[in-house]
Amino acid sequence: RRVVRQSKFRHVFGQPVKADQMYEDIRVSKVTWDSSFCAVNPKFVAIIVEAGGGGGFPLCPLETHPSISALQTGRVDKNHPLVTGHTAPVLDIDWCPHNDNVIASASEDTTVMVWQIPDYVPVRNITEPVVTLEGHSKRVGIISWHPTARNVLLSAGCDSLVILWNVGTGEMLLVLEDIHTDLIYNVGWNRNGSLLVTTCKDKKVRVIDP
Repeated sequence: RRVVRQSKFRHVFGQPVKADQMYEDIRVSKVTWDSSFCAVNPKFVAIIVEAGGGGGFPLCPLETHPSISALQTGRVDKNHPLVTGHTAPVLDIDWCPHNDNVIASASEDTTVMVWQIPDYVPVRNITEPVVTLEGHSKRVGIISWHPTARNVLLSAGCDSLVILWNVGTGEMLLVLEDIHTDLIYNVGWNRNGSLLVTTCKDKKVRVIDP
């Protein structure tokens, strides 16, 4: 009679990465919001950090670029340049799936900002967004790019609104204002972007055709 259950994973152990394969000493934001506080694409990893007087996030390169002498991994300098322009903490960030140099950020200051990032690591803070999207009346905690349509960004906030934006013009394409009765927890697109699903504090999951 076998006492210990047989397992293929019983003697499998992970190996920690070496110092030249990771970034250290990043002061991740302590804002109480259900977010991953980071976003990655083929060029950069962005992490929401504590920033005095507002919100920001540094950009750490993932590969050596011709304009960068060496890939600077290891301990991140506390004075590392930030993408910063919000007047309150940043709650969510998301890289554009169609352009690796474009990232969006949502903040407690009720705005969404879209940023153009250079291929090289900037030597000073990036403070001027390409466009600022204003339409929410309360803090914005969720942003998500449309998976197939260019320049279409979704935002959701504590005002129970879901807004679709044309970031090229800064205009609202659609405002879903009478669907949710409470705080929106999360939003997700299907593969081609024809449907989106939301979870809400009112204990309902909604599938929406935008």
